[in-house]
Amino acid sequence: MSQSCSNPKITANPDNHSETNSTLAKASIDSLSEYLKHQVTDRRGRSIPPLDKWHPERVGEMDLVIKANGEWWHEGSKISRQSLVDLFSTVLWREGTDENSAYYLKTPVEKLRIKVEDVPFLITEVNVIEQEGTQTIEFITSTGDVIHLDEDHPLQMGEYQGEQRPYIKVRFGMKGLLSRTVLMHLVKLGELTEQDAQTSLILQSGGNAYSMTVAN
Repeated sequence: MSQSCSNPKITANPDNHSETNSTLAKASIDSLSEYLKHQVTDRRGRSIPPLDKWHPERVGEMDLVIKANGEWWHEGSKISRQSLVDLFSTVLWREGTDENSAYYLKTPVEKLRIKVEDVPFLITEVNVIEQEGTQTIEFITSTGDVIHLDEDHPLQMGEYQGEQRPYIKVRFGMKGLLSRTVLMHLVKLGELTEQDAQTSLILQSGGNAYSMTVAN
C-alpha cells in the first residue's frame, strides 16, 4: 500500500516582499512534520537529506526559534516533543556567512526561514572510539548527529554576547555548541598548554592533533 505526504500549507503575507519576489509565509508545524516524517527512522546516526541539491523556489517563514541554549521554541512555546525537534533538525539549512547567517528548514518544494540565536546544534555527548586502529573522538548532538573530530569537523572558539564559547562544525557550514559537560570531559581527554597569554587544549583524534585556544 502506498503512502502519501501532503505539502506544508502556506498562507501568503502580502505585506512582506523580498528582493527575489518570494512570498514570506507562516507555515503549520503539523503539516511540515507530516511532510518530513517519512525521512527519519533512526534518531542516532540517521541519514541527512541531500539539501545541497534541493533548490526550492517557494520561500516562507515559520515562527520558530532555536535558543542559544539549544532549546527549540515555536510560537512562544518550547517544543517538548524531542522526536519533532529531531525531525526538523534533519532539514536545517544555512545561507550566508558566520557573521551574517540566515537559517531555514528546507524541503524540495520550499524553504522556511527560522531564527537561530547562536548556532543550531548543541553537542551533548562525547566518546572515544576505536577507528582503523586509532582512537577517534566522537561527538553527538542533542538531535542525534554523530560527528568525528577531523579536518572537516574542527573545533574552534567563537563569541556570543561577549562570551567565549567552544564550537565544532557539524554539517552544511553549521556549527554545534559544546555543552559544559562535554567541554569538561575534553579537558580530561586532552592536554592543556599555556603560551603567550593563551591557553590551548590539545586533543588527539584519528592520528592527528587538534587544538582549541582561548586568550587568558
